[in-house]
Amino acid sequence: MSASESETFSPEGYHIPVLSEEVIEMMAAAPGKFVIDGTLGGGGHSELLLKSGARVLGVDRDPEALAHATRRLEQYAPNFSTFHGNYSEIPNCPDIQNGELADGLLLDLGVSSRQLDSAERGFSFMREGPLDMRMGPNALMTAAELVNTWAEDEIADAIYTYGEERKSRRIAAAIVKQRESKPFETTLELANCIEKAIGRSGKTHPATKSFQGIRMAINQELESLASILESASGILKPGGRLLIITFHSLEDRMVKQFLRKHSQPYIDDPTWPEARTNPDCQYKLISRKAIAPSSEETSTNPRARSAKLRVAQLLGA
Repeated sequence: MSASESETFSPEGYHIPVLSEEVIEMMAAAPGKFVIDGTLGGGGHSELLLKSGARVLGVDRDPEALAHATRRLEQYAPNFSTFHGNYSEIPNCPDIQNGELADGLLLDLGVSSRQLDSAERGFSFMREGPLDMRMGPNALMTAAELVNTWAEDEIADAIYTYGEERKSRRIAAAIVKQRESKPFETTLELANCIEKAIGRSGKTHPATKSFQGIRMAINQELESLASILESASGILKPGGRLLIITFHSLEDRMVKQFLRKHSQPYIDDPTWPEARTNPDCQYKLISRKAIAPSSEETSTNPRARSAKLRVAQLLGA
């Protein structure tokens, strides 16, 4: 998974990372610290962490993102290195395998602006391109394969579950009907089919939620998030910080519920005589509520509007 959907381009052509000041403050990066940027993307967050003096390992499943960020951050060698893989695979990277634990782990979830703005990657319903949507070569399939081969109820379930699209049944029926005469090949073919099926109202494009659902399904985004949440405690040093930026309610709900479960020292039940120590308590919350971008940031970077940052610290320091 690559960097966030909130990144936009700076005048120099680089991405401006979301919540940059808040990330640097909450990560407490400094010389001698080792931080893993699990969603390297354009390298915006990594550059800020490197400027603070930290050593950074940038992880991304997208070879294009790795190549771009490596060129951008070459001046920071040897403090910057990369690992090609989904962030769920961080436990397999050589640093962790060799016993080195991190002082911080950053995850900035979603599709990057670099991916979204590249028509040939097939993420956007606003630009004509092949119906791809793979964040990396290890994705399950392309979006075209999903809409052209999955059963109607499977398509509907993916759009409803991952895209939270209430009209998923109507959309899936329209997709299956249209593919009978001609398989879907491009983003605009799919977007137009969805718009024709449910109509347009308001400013939001009618294909927005469906494209999100299909993208999240083929890239197994929620599955990857669940995996890294479970393994993060084995990646971080005692006292290490976990920072997660989300953009969708599904992801934020998963992170919020996980951190709540793993940050309560005690658990209680009406049938128990007294509260018991929580065996799953691993973290303390640095910020009890999600941190949102400032109005100044959203005015210059509209894609940051839905961003939420949650921060926790591994116990045992």
